[in-house]
Amino acid sequence: MEFQILGPVEARREGSRVALSGTKVHTVLATLLLARGRVVSDAKLSSLLWGWDPPTTMNAQIYTYVSRLRKLLGPDVELIRRPPGYVIETRGAHTDLVEFERLEYRGREALGGSRFAEASDLLRTALGMWKGSALANVTSHLADAELPRLEEIRTTAVEHAVEADLALGRHEQIVPELTALVSELPVRERLRALLMTALYRCGRQADALHVYQEGRNVLADELGVDPGAGLNATYHALLSGALDLAHGSATSAADPRSRATVAARRPTMLPADVPDFAGRERLLADVCARLSAPSDSQSGLRPSRLLLTGMAGAGKTTVAVRAAHATAAHYPDGQLYADLCFPNGTPKSPRKVIAQLLRALDEPALADCGDTTYDLDELVRLYRARTAGKRLLLLLDNATSDLQMEPLLPGTSEPVVLVTSRTRLATVPGSDTTVVPPMTPDDGVAMLAAVVEPTRIAAERDAARDIVAYCAGLPLALRIVGARLAARPHWPVARLAQRLDAPATRLHELRFGDLSVGQTLRSSLERLHSGVGHSLIRLADLDPAGFSAEDAAEALNVPDREAEELLESLVDAALLEMPGLDDSGWPRYRFHELVMLFAGSMVTTPSVSAAIPRPRSPWLTTPQRGSALVS
Repeated sequence: MEFQILGPVEARREGSRVALSGTKVHTVLATLLLARGRVVSDAKLSSLLWGWDPPTTMNAQIYTYVSRLRKLLGPDVELIRRPPGYVIETRGAHTDLVEFERLEYRGREALGGSRFAEASDLLRTALGMWKGSALANVTSHLADAELPRLEEIRTTAVEHAVEADLALGRHEQIVPELTALVSELPVRERLRALLMTALYRCGRQADALHVYQEGRNVLADELGVDPGAGLNATYHALLSGALDLAHGSATSAADPRSRATVAARRPTMLPADVPDFAGRERLLADVCARLSAPSDSQSGLRPSRLLLTGMAGAGKTTVAVRAAHATAAHYPDGQLYADLCFPNGTPKSPRKVIAQLLRALDEPALADCGDTTYDLDELVRLYRARTAGKRLLLLLDNATSDLQMEPLLPGTSEPVVLVTSRTRLATVPGSDTTVVPPMTPDDGVAMLAAVVEPTRIAAERDAARDIVAYCAGLPLALRIVGARLAARPHWPVARLAQRLDAPATRLHELRFGDLSVGQTLRSSLERLHSGVGHSLIRLADLDPAGFSAEDAAEALNVPDREAEELLESLVDAALLEMPGLDDSGWPRYRFHELVMLFAGSMVTTPSVSAAIPRPRSPWLTTPQRGSALVS
């Protein structure tokens, strides 16, 4: 089975086109393929099919479209209902977008290694997979959401291919192609710089100068800005004769990443590494391997987005920061970092975060003005232009939603984005998502030994294992316990174990300085709608080993569907676990032990649940069915 996205959406079986009919069916297929193994919710499908005005029968219509696809695609492809939506399993089918990205990545690797002929062949082969405008027969809602990203990676691939061709002395052959591209994308400065270089090497100096002056006028008239450093570097190299290099390096003066521009400060924004890191060695090794995957890896592609997810206090940030430091050498253009939440848990606006990142990248447009000078779209354009083609590592910590994340993602695949979040994000493929679980008993003891003192923990190893059990393997709780023991060197470890033994006061014991397990869990609850706190209290009385949506519906006295949606929202907020399915194939749910204690604590402090506010920020709000904000 073959799938085509880079052009009209099509499915082919043994070379023959499958007779898909209707824009809506093509949209459902394209959406599921673009999700790459992730579940696409009904609400997401609805927003991409009908926008903000879905029909009342949207769930039935989506079911009909999926059923039609199942029949047409046959047994080679599996379309699975997995609440809250659907997922497609292509079973090794060929998808043109995946193949394009594989070849484009290999082409960039060859270009970076000065293997220009190989780079040109790979990149031109990749570009040959485009059969016109991508997603040509889907709804405008899906096209508006996905086409800009696809066109960006296509244009970047063209730039790399032209760069390789220039290094091979093919300037005369590429002038017509570049002329058409500059006409189509007049504010794309890198294309204009490459055209100037090709024209100059063809002996057309006057034409090259005209291209620069024309670009300067277009940038001033349409955007109110002057040419950037890369285009100006090409202009000055043209005047000095430095562009007369028919077979020079691919990183020539025409390239904005050339020697004329690499003098910009290399950003190094990573937080300080944790010196007493312990107990997560296997997880750390896996993340580091993904961040530093060699070009000849089995897949041929280094993931451009990675997500570490898990409940509050699971140690996601600690692992991410350690991995980012360990692999920094693989990102010669620098490492960027942004915490997407304020200390009180309120999410930061994408505008503020992008302005912070642009200043770290020495963006001259923000040197003498505040971030309110530009609207969000202008900041995103500047940000994606500054990160395009750069080997950057971007660590986005505490992401709250896809809506918050989307403007922060670079427009090309060269920068790698490492994200931490308490919930899974649709912007990161499921295969590149790692769930950070609680620590095993041995890992928990190793962490205590690193924080306190190895000999002290070894002398009371049984008490240390009891502490790990009382903390249910949660790294935040273990760090708090370790800090308390380190601050009280005269305390036996068993003394603190005895204090943690009582469930009613355990959360009170799990706080030290600014760290508090209860407050951290409360911040997760505050991101949900009001009233969830009361439901959490009642659900905590169910079987600790696990319960079903039917059990929850009975406890809450609500319909099964409403109970399932509530449970899914708690799973998304990492306040509830889904360990597996029951004998009937339905999900089972259970609470982490400390979340159960937290729910119990709200019974004695009802103001906690009663005061849970409805979030003000749109990227924290859980939208209703049919909303385009659902991912």
